[in-house]
Amino acid sequence: MFKQPLDRAAIAVLVILALVTALLLSGGDQSRPRVQQFSWQERVVGAQDQAFILTFNRPMNTRTVEQGLRITPELRGKVSWAGRRMAYTLLEPVPYGQEYQVQITGAKDKYGRGQVMEPFTGRFRTRDQAFIYVGTQGDEAGRLVLHNLTQGTHRVLTPPELVVLDAQPLPQADRIVFSAQKQGDPAIAVEIYTVTTGLQYATPAGTPPRREAGQVAMLLPSEGFQNLKFDLSPDGQKLVVARASLSNSAQSGLWQVDLGGERRALQVGLGGDFRVTPDGQNLVMAKGQGLALLPLRPEADPLEFLPKFGQLLEFDRRGTRALMVKFNSDFTRSLFLVGETGEQELLRLRGSILSACFDPRRPWVYVLATEASEATNFQELPYLAAIVIPTKQILPLVQFADPTPPYMALSPDGRAMLLEMNGHLWRLALGANPVGQKPEDLGLWGRQPRWLP
Repeated sequence: MFKQPLDRAAIAVLVILALVTALLLSGGDQSRPRVQQFSWQERVVGAQDQAFILTFNRPMNTRTVEQGLRITPELRGKVSWAGRRMAYTLLEPVPYGQEYQVQITGAKDKYGRGQVMEPFTGRFRTRDQAFIYVGTQGDEAGRLVLHNLTQGTHRVLTPPELVVLDAQPLPQADRIVFSAQKQGDPAIAVEIYTVTTGLQYATPAGTPPRREAGQVAMLLPSEGFQNLKFDLSPDGQKLVVARASLSNSAQSGLWQVDLGGERRALQVGLGGDFRVTPDGQNLVMAKGQGLALLPLRPEADPLEFLPKFGQLLEFDRRGTRALMVKFNSDFTRSLFLVGETGEQELLRLRGSILSACFDPRRPWVYVLATEASEATNFQELPYLAAIVIPTKQILPLVQFADPTPPYMALSPDGRAMLLEMNGHLWRLALGANPVGQKPEDLGLWGRQPRWLP
């Protein structure tokens, strides 16, 4: 039996495998548990990054890992597990302009001999606190300016021959889309450009190439049109532009422009204000006495008409809620929160609702409004307030002394508000209790400030 050489070789292999298996079962894996991968290692993260993942080389005693986890400075979050992967989901956006260290010490594996894992240290940082604005004085007049609070830098991005009208940053913060007209242009043609910021941040769409700040490129020339208002989709892949023909009014309407340069007419005529929805698939546009939800796909039928509301102010980041204005028959105006759970009136006043936005850190809404009262000698002066959504409590923040409508921009981490008052820029800190905080004079003159995402 088993006299053939092949049979004897097979038996020898089986014996060796059995011995190796026995040794492994008796001795176990002698390597120490450790972190194999940290998803944010040496990365620059922003408000769009909501969780990091730690992958271990073996199943872990989850309680010891969570007890040994330290994040410096502290970031509040919650832990969830899927096998050897631990996810840490943040409870609020990361503060911008900071460096962080993630450490795990004293953690043990689950099935081995209770070995203590190798100490782990990971590092990441957050995006710079930076914003853009259109200058109004001196050499900055009519030009796009980048002010970086984290790096302490200040740079004019656009050349003096272009007068900037509006600007919106791309989500990677590497470029700004802006509309402008050339100095001395007799046709006063408005064209749309991009300009580089000199910043480079990775996003799910990839990491843009590093380029020097101030490189201007044409995106949409006039081509016999006046390019009016535009709105950029949240993913930065396309924008919708209102274009008025300089020769044939029948050709005027909305166009979709991809950042690659492709463009097409949407067969939607010029009308009221419009916004691209957070998913980038639809458009909300003021039409007649209401708001129309229009698809950006060619030849598609309108999705919905909201006759109750006359103005859209803001979407939340997930696109599930919106802030809208209703013009009431008694000449008052109401601010409504509209979402999946229905409609909620947050504020009614006899005045104007200028703008509103969601606080990404807490259930608040910030609103700029005007209303006459005894405190203002019945003059309709603007004010900034926070509204606590669950209770509708109104928290007054800033009362403006001038009737000129101000402008506000909330930082992506929700910790600061830029205010433009008569072309003068201020910064309001929004800490744990912003009530009573005074705006800080930035010593800058400009309009339409916008934070980089």
